[in-house]
Amino acid sequence: MRIAVSGSIANDHLMTFPGRFADQLVGDQLHTVSLSFLVDGLEVRRGGVAANICYGMGQLGARPILVGAAGQDFDEYRAWLERHGVDCESVRISEMLHTARFVCTTDADHNQIGSFYTGAMSEARLIELQMVAERVGGLDLAHIGADDPEAMLRHTEECRTRNIPFAADFSQQLARMEGDEIRLLTEGATYLFSNEYEKALIESKTGWSDEEVLTKVDTRVTTLGARGVRVERAGQPAIEVGCPEENAKADPTGVGDAFRAGFLSGLSWGTSLERAAQLGCMVATLVIETVGTQEYTLNRGSFIDRFTKAYGIDAAEEIRPFIR
Repeated sequence: MRIAVSGSIANDHLMTFPGRFADQLVGDQLHTVSLSFLVDGLEVRRGGVAANICYGMGQLGARPILVGAAGQDFDEYRAWLERHGVDCESVRISEMLHTARFVCTTDADHNQIGSFYTGAMSEARLIELQMVAERVGGLDLAHIGADDPEAMLRHTEECRTRNIPFAADFSQQLARMEGDEIRLLTEGATYLFSNEYEKALIESKTGWSDEEVLTKVDTRVTTLGARGVRVERAGQPAIEVGCPEENAKADPTGVGDAFRAGFLSGLSWGTSLERAAQLGCMVATLVIETVGTQEYTLNRGSFIDRFTKAYGIDAAEEIRPFIR
């Protein structure tokens, strides 16, 4: 199964604040917030939702196709991704702009405040998915993640026009979208990804109820934080999958992307939705144990042992042949 993953490609600047953001907020002064946090550390990492998802899929051996825009400074990042099994031939390189940048501070309670510079990502709207499909011999699924908003709209419309199944995944862009845009990006999706808060925001902005959303998409995937994930389809019982036990909790950045990497890898192998959700939760657990969104490594033996402990021998034997 050939899966194209579109979305942001970025460099992450991750900082840690030893206190709590909540302790610095004055209730009657929230309209004029002016804060500066003295942080303990700075980690400069590779990131971007599409690149993070592709890295995880590559670690699992799923051969994803990265679709997005980057700057002339992408050479080293490209080499890294290709070395980890990612097809980067469909990345557009800007002649003028730098690769996008995410700057994020995490407090002691794992709350986050972040800013995102789009840079070359603004040129993602110039990418034609048909060219990607022709190069690789057709696409079975296009994952449309957080990206330049015009690119997300264009990719979605192209998928409808060319009958390419697509997954809608707004994540960070949901806050700036209005109801009409969300409805346009959602209707007809094969998969709709969100966390619990985004799920409520989608329903609030579109005016659709939970039941109505399930009539607009084939499958709704809602991550539940430490409780795992819920997978829903209209007229069928919901599938709920818990998370494996964590060895540590280092940094939550990129956990959602890691879940998608595992889930999409499961789909590419033809597993059940439950098994795909389990794979997603397992990869997400590896990321939360690591600082940086692409700093974890997937050791086949350890991965299968932990998967067995979390989900049982039968589940592990089903995914064993696919793990690189």
